Amino acid sequence: MQRFIQFNDENINSFQLMELIDLAKTLTKSQDMEVEYGPLNYLDVPNQKIVVSHFWDHRKKEEEWLGLTSDIYLRAVGTNRFSDVKAINEYLFRVKESPIFSFAKQLFMMIEDARIEEEVKKIRPGTKRAFAMRRNIYTRYFRSQLNVHLVKGVSADALLNFLYILLHAQSPIEEWPSIQPEISLAQPFIQQQIQRSFEASSTKQSAAISYELCSLLEEILAKDMLNEYFHLPEKIMQEWEQLTYEDLKRRDPLINDDQQEEDATGEEEVMEEEFKTWHRESSDKGESFLQFDLDQGTKTNIKGNEAREGDDGDQALGMVQGASKKAAREDFEGEVTEEARTEEKGGGDAYGKENRYAFAVFENASPVQLNEQQLYDLYKKEVYHLHKKLQKIIEKTLDHKRNQPRGSLAFGRLSKQLIPFFIEEQPKVFYKKDEESPKIDATFTLLLDCSASMQDKMDETKKGLVLFHEVLKSVRVPHEIVGFWEDTDRTSEFSQPNHLKTVISYDQSIWTNASASIMQLRPEEDNRDGFAIRHMTERLVKRNEQNRFLLVFSDGEPAAMDYEQNGILDTHEAVLNARKQGLEVINVFLSKEEIQESQKEVIQNMYGKYSLFISNIEDLPDILFPLLKRLLYKSI
Repeated sequence: MQRFIQFNDENINSFQLMELIDLAKTLTKSQDMEVEYGPLNYLDVPNQKIVVSHFWDHRKKEEEWLGLTSDIYLRAVGTNRFSDVKAINEYLFRVKESPIFSFAKQLFMMIEDARIEEEVKKIRPGTKRAFAMRRNIYTRYFRSQLNVHLVKGVSADALLNFLYILLHAQSPIEEWPSIQPEISLAQPFIQQQIQRSFEASSTKQSAAISYELCSLLEEILAKDMLNEYFHLPEKIMQEWEQLTYEDLKRRDPLINDDQQEEDATGEEEVMEEEFKTWHRESSDKGESFLQFDLDQGTKTNIKGNEAREGDDGDQALGMVQGASKKAAREDFEGEVTEEARTEEKGGGDAYGKENRYAFAVFENASPVQLNEQQLYDLYKKEVYHLHKKLQKIIEKTLDHKRNQPRGSLAFGRLSKQLIPFFIEEQPKVFYKKDEESPKIDATFTLLLDCSASMQDKMDETKKGLVLFHEVLKSVRVPHEIVGFWEDTDRTSEFSQPNHLKTVISYDQSIWTNASASIMQLRPEEDNRDGFAIRHMTERLVKRNEQNRFLLVFSDGEPAAMDYEQNGILDTHEAVLNARKQGLEVINVFLSKEEIQESQKEVIQNMYGKYSLFISNIEDLPDILFPLLKRLLYKSI
């Protein structure tokens, strides 16, 4: 898919992002910690997320990697362990009404980051190299920004740029820039406060130094800063301070939040017996096996390990009925069907955390219509020469294998090569001409992206599918052809239906008379590639064939609701998971024009080197011919 606006289309290196996520999880000791790219670097504890900065993009590979890892070190270890969120919120409250509020926040973050950086290096000396690179790049950057802001007369930005250089200078700075006459008069006090920051040992001290500086500078600076170099998220800090240990453990919101009106009398019977059970609501893994016990119920003032006495009117199983089948006694009505529950809550994390609200809608092909059969016959005729050519090659190879004698045996027919009889202690000079079963031990799944962007490529892609189907059918290799798309009309934040339409199934692929059902695939809406690949992987791993191939036909990166940035990573993880289970996953990238290097990099981030790029869709059958030939040869 050709894009005309490239500056806002940053490609994500999924390998690199996975390494950053692993690093963040290790340092924070939290399996839920995620990493995202953003304009500025900060830690979001309530949402279990570290945002690394785009500041490091488009640099040398070493500089980019060290810069990104320094972001992780600074937040996962520094802010997470050495920053006092209560002191931060107190500082924000004190400077809230300041006319230089943005300057006050960024000054504090600059001083606090310098302090926690030293703390990180003490406990993790291996981070020194990354932080040294970080300081060098930032110092060069702020020098250039200082010159720009001096020319433009933007005093607040120029002062912060210079204070960073002063804070991280390796030697005393003799000459100050002429930012503003009043700032030059306050130079001794400013320099004294910056020197004090070297001795700051807590967030509270960093805040005190910043507050004293801002109290003076708000009388000097006429305007607040225009740019943001250091991000201090106010709302996130407030939420962080209010978090409790239980909040960090909880994953799902309460279903109800009501309070029991009846107070405990103290005479309640204590039930020591444990209640163990399993039901659909607790089938998803969580911190507690009895997940329903945490998610719903009524608040009481009864102390722990106490319970009120039950009575005959209680429906003890009412809360665990959930989405199970209807009770035998029909005591409960309005039970939730499995389909409705799936649509409401999605499929959970079984198909990747990015697809927790996605669920599969399986479809089969409709009866073939006359126009579909006519179009199929036309496509079949166009690829007939390739089909017959490949079929003959495969059949000749199978015949050769069947008739090829097996040599170097201890008994059988005497070979004409008798030299081993004279030079070997245990010569094997016999052979057998056995007839082996001519069978290709392989199976294929062809997965077609049916997103709207395939509109101008669908017809030629179908020709490629027809070629695959006819060849595999003629050499009796089981296979299936499936189209996938996400229904955007029914998609919501917590419900994302994904259609998987099987037009050629495994059971009927060799004997089917309804091959023209391939023509029923057409451009639909969005594409959630990782989700579809995981479902096809489940099918393929159940097959008994030794060689199992999954070919994904697509024309670009994934695009679905809440899937844009993480779709590449999710697809990459799905491909890795499939390959770990012994499947061979190959992407066929389709285009009608020259493929950009950036596009190739995105596809290779998802599929690695197993990608076939087709810049002219009209050539698809001719290009698929050698691919199919190689895969079949491999399976003989």
